Amino acid sequence: MAVAATHDLPTLKGYWDSGDLTLGKALGLYPDEVVLRGLYQDRELAKQGLLDALHKYGCLPKRAGHKASLMSMTPILNRGMQRYIADSNSALLGLQPEDWLDMAEPVNIPGTSDQYKNWRRKLTATLEQMFADERVNKLIKDLDKRRKAAAKKK
Repeated sequence: MAVAATHDLPTLKGYWDSGDLTLGKALGLYPDEVVLRGLYQDRELAKQGLLDALHKYGCLPKRAGHKASLMSMTPILNRGMQRYIADSNSALLGLQPEDWLDMAEPVNIPGTSDQYKNWRRKLTATLEQMFADERVNKLIKDLDKRRKAAAKKK
């Protein structure tokens, strides 16, 4: 099963903007600043590697930025990340509605109980609103098309 995010991982926006690390710091999840600095450095390297792969495999338009440290999450980058997963040679694909809605806050933060309201964060749109959204429908159709193309490559 291919996934970019789950209920126990940051959303795509949260990951790209390092919101999960910022929130973890606010909740006291890291023992010291050295650990946190290392996590931020690792994230920057991972983001650049991901961005390079998104370009290499045609998941982003050529005009999209090439330097991760200068890029914020955009609808084009979000779509590219989901395309990358959709193109995988995996029998199953797991997608998160939070990523379709460009949400930043996670559902859960593993290792917390009282510090964060796990399982209580709501979607920013109802299911009806979400599936009436032209942008969401366009994304789903694009990913479906790419999944079908990936299946033919098996």
